[in-house]
Amino acid sequence: MRKINDYYAKKAKKDKYPARSIYKLEEVQQKYKFLSRSDSVLDLGCYPGSWSLFASEVVGPKGIVVGVDLQQADQAPRPGGSPIHWLCQDIMAPEMVVEVRKFRPAFRVLISDLAPKTTGNRWSDSQQSLNLVRKTLALAEELLLDKGHYICKVFQGEDFPEFVNRMKELFGMVKVLKPKSSRTESREVFVLGMDYRKTGPERELQQE
Repeated sequence: MRKINDYYAKKAKKDKYPARSIYKLEEVQQKYKFLSRSDSVLDLGCYPGSWSLFASEVVGPKGIVVGVDLQQADQAPRPGGSPIHWLCQDIMAPEMVVEVRKFRPAFRVLISDLAPKTTGNRWSDSQQSLNLVRKTLALAEELLLDKGHYICKVFQGEDFPEFVNRMKELFGMVKVLKPKSSRTESREVFVLGMDYRKTGPERELQQE
């Protein structure tokens, strides 16, 4: 497995991406095509910028990418890519939504490679990961366009099935994925939700 990891690390360097995580997103995109030309994309936890760079290339010059992270990213988009707007913001802060909406009131795609600082305690790490992805899912409910798409990274734990079930309530299709470039020993998986239901039966009942 170490050889595979080295392969993707070297490939990222050769392809001039700041991190090997780009190939996880690329693999999912090749199969499910959740990113399209001219899309608006919000990237939560964007640093150091590989996912935003890839999304920019896919959506092209008529699209837009907004990347948010506590650390300031500064990668320039590739030739032919969309503009990328880097925001140094905390996704937990209400003002983050205000800042993001200065670029678009809502987005076609929300992507997130967010992960907590790991402690080595699997239970604790998975709980912290789920807390982060629950927040990104809540932001997806607030910021995604109808029929939009969402992908996040999560460390599997005992509450993971509950998270997947919640996604199934919100999206027309949900897939749990383990890209080839992920480490075999890692508990990380990626959850893809496609065709967001902006107004669903459950929420219509709540409004009545």
